[in-house]
Amino acid sequence: MSVWLPGAPCTPRACVRATASRTGVARAVLRLTAVAVLVLAGVVLSPLRGLIPAGAVRRWSRTVVRAAGVRVRVTGTSAPAAGGLLLVANHISWLDVPLLAGVRPARMLAKAEIRRWPVAGALAARGGVLFIDRDRLRALPATVERIAQVLRSGRAVAVFPEGSTWCGRAQGRFRRAVFQAALDAGARVQPVRIGYRDGGGAVSTAAAFVGDDSLLASLWRVASTRGLVAEVEVLPALAADGHPDRRALAEAAGAGVLDAPRERPSPVPAAVRHGPRGARQAVGGGRRRAGRRRTAAGRQPAAAAIPGNAGTVVPS
Repeated sequence: MSVWLPGAPCTPRACVRATASRTGVARAVLRLTAVAVLVLAGVVLSPLRGLIPAGAVRRWSRTVVRAAGVRVRVTGTSAPAAGGLLLVANHISWLDVPLLAGVRPARMLAKAEIRRWPVAGALAARGGVLFIDRDRLRALPATVERIAQVLRSGRAVAVFPEGSTWCGRAQGRFRRAVFQAALDAGARVQPVRIGYRDGGGAVSTAAAFVGDDSLLASLWRVASTRGLVAEVEVLPALAADGHPDRRALAEAAGAGVLDAPRERPSPVPAAVRHGPRGARQAVGGGRRRAGRRRTAAGRQPAAAAIPGNAGTVVPS
């Protein structure tokens, strides 16, 4: 593993909490079947993506999320419908991909490993996915230039600049590299904030796809959860030429997206606040010490060298 790869300390056991309100097995299977049918239809039609109206793509994307039993709530401004646009969002779940496509259809940036996956890799490439090789830092300038070319052509590119999935209670930071593409192309940047809540309105980690979690386990957890809501907040678009460099542009884009999640009292697990080592110390520190740590639930987590499952890794 390269030392520069961004990672998150989130793991399924430490961070993902399945809700007590669960749907029946038959309904969950029906939901997964509906998702599979919709995705298959999208794959079949992917060669015609340039001929399909953007509105139809947005509706299909949101239908995929709803088919999984997740309600979608979109707030904020409307994303520009035309012109080069860099869509950037925080990354929690595989659901984030269709949710972003529901804001504006875009070419996704994904890790190069996906291209080598049987069947899925070829389908992703045919669907217009852009790939980044996380193990070759020297390849980064060429990737940035490819993104800039797409933006110059008036199309949109969707990126998760945190570089890894997080559980939703804790978040990373926006890496700067992809913002150089927006500066080079003179394209606007569209920040989008994604979050998940349970039926009671509290922040939920049921949709999180982190650490060594398997896609099948995550799919089943989402489909069998009752009352899950995906919140998509579209923030005002930013003009790239209004910022002196990629650092300033990344900080401006992340300012609203990476705020601490607003929720009713629910402590962040120790493994998220302090990393795996800190979690062990919290467990062994006695009740009094653990009580003190629970009061620090809002602190920014330390970085750890644990790669996320579905994250697009973009170094600074």
